[in-house]
Amino acid sequence: MEWALEWALRSAEQADVEVIAELRATVMRPDLERLGRFDERRVRRRLRESFSPGHTSVVIADGDFAGCVTLRPAEDGLWLEHFYLVPDFQGRGLGSAVLRTLLDRTDADGLPVRLNVLQGSAARRLYERHGFTVEVQDPIDVFMVRRPGPGVLAP
Repeated sequence: MEWALEWALRSAEQADVEVIAELRATVMRPDLERLGRFDERRVRRRLRESFSPGHTSVVIADGDFAGCVTLRPAEDGLWLEHFYLVPDFQGRGLGSAVLRTLLDRTDADGLPVRLNVLQGSAARRLYERHGFTVEVQDPIDVFMVRRPGPGVLAP
């Protein structure tokens, strides 16, 4: 399903950290609780400690804060991190639209993209539709990679 509303990415600012930390806590809570790993303070602290406004974009949809995504340089390409959408914007194609835009850029630069997703997270299907494959996994995390090239969109 294509996203019908107008959306854009803007560069994050340090002032965005708290709204993003709250979004992370909201979005990750069900999966972290299912895995027995939810901690009310740690979920926010981990975002605050790793927040990198220079590598983070805020997603704006129909004029409202709709989420965020970080693409951080790494030794062997890029890491996709902190990709969260406000629940009201989930399941409506916005995540695919944002991811497709970012991957078009990384493909143009010839860079592989890596990420990790929690075991059992619905987000894994989104990443697989866009060509990510599992590199390694453990009982909590699934580490995935997408090599540069044409996007793979499965139904």
